[in-house]
Amino acid sequence: MADAKVIPFGEGSGKRPRGRGAGRPGGHGREDGHGRGEGSADGRQRPPLRPVPEPGAAGSGGDGGAEAGGRPDWEQRIARGLAFLRRRVTGEYEVDDFGYDEDLTEQVLMSLIRPVYENYFRVEVRGVENIPSEGGALVVANHSGTLPLDGLMMQVAIHDHHPAGRRLRLLAADLVFTLPVVSELARKAGHTLACTQDAEELLGRGEVVGVMPEGFKGLGKPFGERYKLQRFGRGGFVSTALRAGVPIVPCSIVGAEEIYPMLGNSKTLARLLGIPYFPLTPTFPWLGPLGVLPLPTKWTIQFGEPIATDGYPPEAADDPMLMFDLTDQVRERIQHTLYTLLVDRGSVFF
Repeated sequence: MADAKVIPFGEGSGKRPRGRGAGRPGGHGREDGHGRGEGSADGRQRPPLRPVPEPGAAGSGGDGGAEAGGRPDWEQRIARGLAFLRRRVTGEYEVDDFGYDEDLTEQVLMSLIRPVYENYFRVEVRGVENIPSEGGALVVANHSGTLPLDGLMMQVAIHDHHPAGRRLRLLAADLVFTLPVVSELARKAGHTLACTQDAEELLGRGEVVGVMPEGFKGLGKPFGERYKLQRFGRGGFVSTALRAGVPIVPCSIVGAEEIYPMLGNSKTLARLLGIPYFPLTPTFPWLGPLGVLPLPTKWTIQFGEPIATDGYPPEAADDPMLMFDLTDQVRERIQHTLYTLLVDRGSVFF
């Protein structure tokens, strides 16, 4: 990440850029029993929002065309949308001190990403139950694809498929928080700076935190090096997990490498634009805006068995050999699973 002046995970300055709404621990939430009243600054785990039952779902009282009370699907959608707008206008929603807006994420952002996840990339999820049902956990995944869509797909996978309805808080490079619009949306979706302070605070609150240690080296690697893991930094994520006493869950993602086959990199344009790399793919920049459309590959996201860290003494986080060994162990597990998934994969697109 050095090309973009990224603060390496585990070597951050300890300062986090705050988005709109950050620094408001209670946000706009009410605690009178009528609003959500789910404080976040005090470290308590907030329960997930309760979506309106889908038509035909168990307990909805419908037969596929109406929800409880006999209302048709279109009325349910309108009612849900109006309720969301009312909360936004009246301020009955929360933004935690990291800028995370759960209401907006649940009702809008996830609804926009989910069709891409389900219908375009047709993601298959395996082993999501390996993420603990409660308490903190650090999910460590490979990073690829030229644009960081893999992080978003991993976020949807955990959100929609974990038995306990866990939420993923992604650690992102500081470049993300310098981009207009993207910065605001990233904060709203629960992403935060990849530095030790933010990671430890989130893990201490019992959150599931996601990190991709390859950074830009993995994201912008040439197509010829696909599915070959790059260096995992200096093991800062292992040190953080040891201090927090949380398990490390390896995650392997197959399918992202082929969405933008990166055949070249214009370093001159990258320097002029202040970005780590400027990708040259079979479609970009030759087809203009159409070249930004990713190829519809078939994805598999597999979460491996967790690696426990709570059995180590407190001083273990300062042991460089232990950090090296655990970092290598996590990296090898992810790489081995990638190779296994590639062998089992029948086609890139089906």
